[in-house]
Amino acid sequence: MIREKSQPDSPKPRNRVIAVAPPSFRRERALIKRDVWPVAGCDEAGRGPLAGPVVAAAVVLDPKRIPKGMDDSKRLTADKREELFEEICATASFAVAFASPARIDRDNILRASLWALARAVHALPQMPRHVFVDGRDRIEVPCECDAVIGGDGLVLSIAAASIIAKVSRDRLMCQLAQDCPGYGFDSHKGYGVPEHLDALKRLGPTVHHRRFFAPVVAAREQHEARTMAGDLIRVETQLTVEASA
Repeated sequence: MIREKSQPDSPKPRNRVIAVAPPSFRRERALIKRDVWPVAGCDEAGRGPLAGPVVAAAVVLDPKRIPKGMDDSKRLTADKREELFEEICATASFAVAFASPARIDRDNILRASLWALARAVHALPQMPRHVFVDGRDRIEVPCECDAVIGGDGLVLSIAAASIIAKVSRDRLMCQLAQDCPGYGFDSHKGYGVPEHLDALKRLGPTVHHRRFFAPVVAAREQHEARTMAGDLIRVETQLTVEASA
């Protein structure tokens, strides 16, 4: 009987860190070489939360004064986003637009987001000749528009817009936290974390909540049922007291 030689154990793969390239200004420069300018990047923040508006931003960077360290806002710390926000505001043209919870309830979250993105472009000091927008869908603007999937990590102008939109929305949610104590808007920014869901069950939805998002619908029904049960108990107690008297 011939035995096969045992093969030495193959070395275990080492954990490797995959480097993620930062967004670049390459697409914008290609348009500049064709005398296409201004070029804007657009992005939004707040499609996923249960409360608060969708905030959209449009940014036209100054090719000679591009802030260093820009990236997809989700890959930056809150402090770095704030720092870059101030630098972008000081060196670039930008505009911000809001789609309220009422518009989200009326149009649905996708249409409301696209509407806000278009509004941000129209609000720029000068209408761009080309727009890059993050995502799959182009927006209704009177110029050429390219939708770039994952654009906030690829196109520098979109990354700048993602920072403006994110910081603007976070600041707004911190203000709403003062108007609506108990919900924790300043910490979770309206996302459906356990703390927020617990507050919804205890306090019920506010005017800032998106009425037709499933967790808000469930919380409203539970809160209304609990309120009705409490009212019924109070009525029955009052009738019992009056009958005894």
